[in-house]
Amino acid sequence: MGAEFVQFSLTPILIGVFAAIACALPGNFLILRRQALIGDAISHVVLPGIVVAFILTGVVAAIPMLLGAAAAAIVAVVLIEAVKRLGNIEPGAAMGVVFTTMFAAGVLLLEQSDTSQVHLDVEHALMGNLESLVWLRAEGWHSLLDPAALATMPEELPRIATACAAVIVLTLVFWRWLKIATFDEGFARAVGIPAAGLGFGLVVTAAVAAVAAFDAVGSIIVIAMFVCPPAAARLMTDRLARQVWWSVVFATLSAVLGYVFAGYGPLWFGGQHALSAAGMIAVVSGVILGLACLYGPHRSRVGAGREEAA
Repeated sequence: MGAEFVQFSLTPILIGVFAAIACALPGNFLILRRQALIGDAISHVVLPGIVVAFILTGVVAAIPMLLGAAAAAIVAVVLIEAVKRLGNIEPGAAMGVVFTTMFAAGVLLLEQSDTSQVHLDVEHALMGNLESLVWLRAEGWHSLLDPAALATMPEELPRIATACAAVIVLTLVFWRWLKIATFDEGFARAVGIPAAGLGFGLVVTAAVAAVAAFDAVGSIIVIAMFVCPPAAARLMTDRLARQVWWSVVFATLSAVLGYVFAGYGPLWFGGQHALSAAGMIAVVSGVILGLACLYGPHRSRVGAGREEAA
């Protein structure tokens, strides 16, 4: 059983956990800034970047697609800020205009460039390929110490692990600035903190996390992890540091339990086919948020001012 678990379940679970944590960490600050839907926007605007990368390279490969998606996400962030500031409209409206326009542009590029036969809709945009990221060369737990076996690990694992580590490091390095700028942007500017640049960097970090997770887990998990674990954590405590830790715990639980329920849940109820791991992880994160809404110690504080979490 140990060998089978390492071969077929270890790497998908790790990839799901790293992706969930990488998205949940910036999601805490996006929720407090009332920008939670930026994750949904990013997951939609990457389509034109993927199409352009395919047109330029002629291949459906991970690195070009990720670079194209990252470029599209950064362009979307810039456009959202430009529309919001120049048009003097609310952030939600700015995001809606930009991500629907860019998604439509991606569909138009698919049709006009004759690349519509490439399956970018479900495989790359929604479901990912979490179930297929198995480690066939593994023979047991000792393979974790075998360089030859480690070289055959799915490439998505080191990629998302690196992105997750980068998000953690950036959060720790800029923790004090993020805390001050999130709760009192005016005071942050007064003491010399570049609040606008910090907000831009936060959204770019979220975009990088989303793009890194995009190829492996799809946009379903990305959107859910940006919102559900941080929102559930917000209902558990009024302290920001504790909220971040709660969000990491909820993100990890969602990834692990979701993968297990997707693979074994149908068998427990007499079914014969597994469910989508990405979809089940999103469902579990939603259930955790629902339970936090019902039983969280601070559930009555939903909609309360941001300063209470300082």
